Amino acid sequence: MNRATKTIVSKMKNSSDFSARIPASVYSLSQAVAILMAAVSLAGLLFQSTLYPTEALRRAFFANDLVNLLIGLPILLGSRWLTRRNSLVGLLFWPGALFYVTYNYVAYAAALIAVPQTVFYLALAVLSVFTIFRLLSSVDAVAVSAKLAGSVPERLGGGILVGLGALFFIQAIAQIIFILSGQPAPEGATVPTLVADLVTTPAWIAGGILLWRKQPLGYLSGLGLLFQASMLFIGLLIFFILQPLLYPVSFPLSDFVVILVMGMVCFIPFGLFLRGVLAKKD
Repeated sequence: MNRATKTIVSKMKNSSDFSARIPASVYSLSQAVAILMAAVSLAGLLFQSTLYPTEALRRAFFANDLVNLLIGLPILLGSRWLTRRNSLVGLLFWPGALFYVTYNYVAYAAALIAVPQTVFYLALAVLSVFTIFRLLSSVDAVAVSAKLAGSVPERLGGGILVGLGALFFIQAIAQIIFILSGQPAPEGATVPTLVADLVTTPAWIAGGILLWRKQPLGYLSGLGLLFQASMLFIGLLIFFILQPLLYPVSFPLSDFVVILVMGMVCFIPFGLFLRGVLAKKD
């Protein structure tokens, strides 16, 4: 094999090595997020009476700490591990796993804003967003889009992200205005969740538009956003199952069914997008 041929082969290999340009610092930042999340979740389980001073907070966040350990931590560590092995699926999942952390700890910080441990919740949210930015800026989005174009459901995935993002964003604004006006909170609405929706759903809308328009950043972020949204729905379903096992509350069957149906709206394009990515595996 002559030198010119070797150069061409090397370039071909590097073009599919999407993880090659990711700095070591991004892996370290993600590891720090995972360690901090595990620490605050375990602290919440072991010292619930101290960290969650009211019964309502304990009911809301004790079960959620379990969900974070069962879902949030594995998807973050798993996507990071897969990316190190040059898995395109792992790379596309990774920012979604970090965004899952962002959503959760924005909600924690909004609910527990007056307590000392809130600094750790805010740190997790900010560190996750910073890591996402560093990760996405280090990947060749054009190469990813060239690999995935025509193989993933751009219009379906983008439309679902825009639709769900707009729905939850408008709902959050309306319900916050309703609460601030002195009216009782609508059934099932909590201020921490509304704040988390308000902060994170614009990313769904922006990512959905980029994916719909078949822009490189849309391909790079689309699967991660669908993954994050799907994991939030799954996490909430598991929360509904765990809460009656931990506290003397009834199983919210109607809420469970509603979230399951809404989740299916997200699960289907997520599955189709994932299938398209796997079909392009080298």
